[in-house]
Amino acid sequence: MSGHVRARRPASPPPGVAHAAPVASQRFPHPRDDHLDADARRAAASKGLLLGKNKQYPSGGLSVTESEVKLLFVLVLVAAGVRLFRLSKPNSVVFDEVHFGKFASKYIKTQYFVDVHPPLAKLLITLAAFVFGYDGQFDFKDIGKIYERVPYVAMRMVPATLGVATIPLAYLTLRALDCRATTALLVSLFITFENGLVTQSRLILLDSPLIFFTALTVFFWIGFCNEDKYKPFTSSWWTWLTLTGFSLGAVVSCKWVGLFTIATVGASTISQLWNLLGDLRVPPRLFVRHFLARAMCLIVIPIVFYMTMFQIHFLILENSGDGDGFMSSEFQHTLGGRGMVDTYADVGIGSTVTIRHLNTQGGYLHSHVHTYPGGSQQQQVTLYPHRDANNDWRIFNASDQSGNFDWSSEFVSDITQGTRIKLQHIATEKHLHSHDHRPPVSEVDFQNEVSAYGLPGFAGDGNDDWYVEIEHGDKRDSVSAKRLRTLRTVFRLRHALTGCYLFSHKVKLPDWGFEQQEVTCNKNAVKANSLWYIETAQHPALPPDAPKVNYKLPGFFGKFFELQQVMWTTNAGLTDRHTYDSRPSAWPRLLRGINFWVKDHRQIYLIGNPLVWWLSTAAVFAYAVVRGSLILRAQRGYRDFDNTKVAKYDSLCGFLFVGWFLHYFPFFIMGRQLFLHHYFPALYFAILLSGAVFDLVTSTLRPKIRLQIAAVFIILAIWQFSRFSSIAYGTPWTKTTPVKSNIPVAHTTVGGEVDGRPAIVIPHDNGDEPLNPNAHLAQGHADPVRQDGADAGDAGTTSVRGENVPEPGRNVFDRPDAKVDVKSKVEELVVQKALPTTTTKEVVVVAGGGGDLGAGVAAPVVGGTSAERKEGLVREEKEKEKDAMDEMTTTHPAGVEKEKPADVEPLTEAEHEVKKAAEVFHDM
Repeated sequence: MSGHVRARRPASPPPGVAHAAPVASQRFPHPRDDHLDADARRAAASKGLLLGKNKQYPSGGLSVTESEVKLLFVLVLVAAGVRLFRLSKPNSVVFDEVHFGKFASKYIKTQYFVDVHPPLAKLLITLAAFVFGYDGQFDFKDIGKIYERVPYVAMRMVPATLGVATIPLAYLTLRALDCRATTALLVSLFITFENGLVTQSRLILLDSPLIFFTALTVFFWIGFCNEDKYKPFTSSWWTWLTLTGFSLGAVVSCKWVGLFTIATVGASTISQLWNLLGDLRVPPRLFVRHFLARAMCLIVIPIVFYMTMFQIHFLILENSGDGDGFMSSEFQHTLGGRGMVDTYADVGIGSTVTIRHLNTQGGYLHSHVHTYPGGSQQQQVTLYPHRDANNDWRIFNASDQSGNFDWSSEFVSDITQGTRIKLQHIATEKHLHSHDHRPPVSEVDFQNEVSAYGLPGFAGDGNDDWYVEIEHGDKRDSVSAKRLRTLRTVFRLRHALTGCYLFSHKVKLPDWGFEQQEVTCNKNAVKANSLWYIETAQHPALPPDAPKVNYKLPGFFGKFFELQQVMWTTNAGLTDRHTYDSRPSAWPRLLRGINFWVKDHRQIYLIGNPLVWWLSTAAVFAYAVVRGSLILRAQRGYRDFDNTKVAKYDSLCGFLFVGWFLHYFPFFIMGRQLFLHHYFPALYFAILLSGAVFDLVTSTLRPKIRLQIAAVFIILAIWQFSRFSSIAYGTPWTKTTPVKSNIPVAHTTVGGEVDGRPAIVIPHDNGDEPLNPNAHLAQGHADPVRQDGADAGDAGTTSVRGENVPEPGRNVFDRPDAKVDVKSKVEELVVQKALPTTTTKEVVVVAGGGGDLGAGVAAPVVGGTSAERKEGLVREEKEKEKDAMDEMTTTHPAGVEKEKPADVEPLTEAEHEVKKAAEVFHDM
């Protein structure tokens, strides 16, 4: 039948006769069950259905081929090689291993401590240490301290393994977002070779677990969103949603930065519920089911998981430790070794009491035989956080001038509002005293010194007298508001003569005060810091069956909420500046890193992969600009969002952009210390976003072209990674073979620091003569270099520069008499030793770790600006360093030449100085 002739419809059957089965059309001889109109196809495509190809919807919308599984296996092997390479090096404490390693020791010894971070990541590290037999005795005291009997490799394996696991998660996440396999591969390798993430994942730090659980949460949530688009309330739908809830609990249990991940998922959830509310096909009952399911899995489950981690935390840390002082007295008495027997409730004249400060948790009112170095030079009065006999005071009635009252046998006289008392320190028999002397630390006019004053048998003077002012009692004890009762009455002590109040605040005394908390008498006292209570009371006149009291010990919820408050307060108090802190505005541009560790001419410096970092930042700003343009176009009537490609990538990139924004911008409102590693969760979203942008830009290209472009980016990323890999692994940042240069050398510089000690410049008069760059060092004494972990790096960097090249330092030979000026300063440090020489065609320089981005590190540069020294010179100097120290000669007058060795030619004075500089560099 010709195409332009319409076929006649078959006649209708007679009444009562069923219609015949439809006959296949000659035009469409093979009818398909999934034949849909355009709207139905668009709706099916939004759910990820591939009509006519795959009728079974994959779980989570994640369709991975067999070849991709093999690719994932290779990715994991590559990631493991990158992150586990030389994991045992360095074999000493690096950066914040000082803290988190110490916390593992506390867990194993069950000693209570306080940290600003939740416990999950620390518990995982502790588990690895415990399994491998760690006894908790290493103190992790200093950066650079060599590990002894510590399974530090096993402890580092925890963040390293989670760092490796993040790579396949990134791949699967982008595949679940319907990005191409090439894009997923590109992003996975970007994360694999990101220097900052590699550095963090190789040490006993918390950021690698945080990023892993962030990536896991994003993956589970995207899988749930795909299931929700396809068909809600299936078993697979519930599985993805529940796993998202558990992952949210895990990420916030590592660090509170996980709250930003919760905010990201929460924003997406609100968007889903808002769309459901506007869909008139969704009845109210179904909307309530959606709401309750999400509330249960995304709110209740994370909270329960988070609290469970703290329950484990409390169960392990059952004994008293150095974190007690942060907690309330009630909390402290739940710990082993801090329990208290019942004490008398009544307090009267003659009672022996211990008095605690209410607000600061600084501890007990305390005195000891040591005196103030200045002021009155009388006996010190402080707050001391531990129980001690020096915390005991006896209460006397200051109004009784007769001295006939026998407090030990008479009936206990109550202490009420306005009672005038004296407090006698039992151990030294001195009275709590204040006078018109300024305190040793808080030297302000409205504060007076508090001391212990008097002699045995001395009745005291008016400066020993204090008035009791009852602030409030306990509602469980009605009389505690009228008279002093142990643990029930909160009161103030007002000095009788000056009117100031006994006061303490979070100010520590210097070493002469054993870093105990300062106590003063404050005329303008903040009420909260001038409140006290009696913890224990004893009186010989009280019968054994007299009423007794004790602390009401808090349960889990009381301890949990108190610890959250302490963590929040402590975190907010971390406002001191650090050498390597930075502000959020510098993070996307990678302006500043963190020096983790410097030792033996090796350095670990946290810095990102510039290519990965800047591409991700560019992708973020590109999306913001394009999205803004689309909004403006929509306002002018353009219907760009009706395009399915625009809608798809806007939804994909929008989610990742919101994740980046919520993990980045909250840091701008924080006043605490911030470091580059705080940007890492936001960086993860930015890298995923860069992949989504790549997928969109290359969507019209042939797969082969797209793969070639991705290969170029991958090669560049690996090249950038290799450039800075030495400061990620802590390997010598130099080459094994010397660099030969045919460029004439104008001068050599030795030493120098970024924004610090200037380099020493050595000009060369004749480039054809043999050159020993070390032997031509100026005779000015090199400044000593710090050896702690906070130093910017090994400053012993030697570079070679050509003429007319700016030099970051001063030339000590600018004046003809410069050598004479500096000669006498170093002659006593001379060590006779022959040094190897080289020519201008083979200039070898020191390549020590530099400052930011290895500033000052030597490398071959056109113009003769730098080269690298022979590794053998470094090895020779280290092997003979001890011998060189033994060869130190006594000092001798300037101008007197030292005795020549028999088998070597005499060294010049400059050569002697070079030897001294080399020793300084090696000491670093």
